[in-house]
Amino acid sequence: MNKDTLQGNFTQLKGKIKQQWGKLTDDEIDQMEGHAEILAGKLQERYGLEREEAEKQAKEFRKTNNWN
Repeated sequence: MNKDTLQGNFTQLKGKIKQQWGKLTDDEIDQMEGHAEILAGKLQERYGLEREEAEKQAKEFRKTNNWN
């Protein structure tokens, strides 16, 4: 994939992330580009989730949206 395709894919993911977790800021979401593992930490911070629950939600989201 070229850089434009990857950036377009992430732009679509940003929209889905905002729909599911509206408390996350655009800056926080931008930090996740290329770093899918950051999502669980951000969910813990913004939503006060336990680590296991945040990781579960993040894993489900990544799987559903083919975001490695």
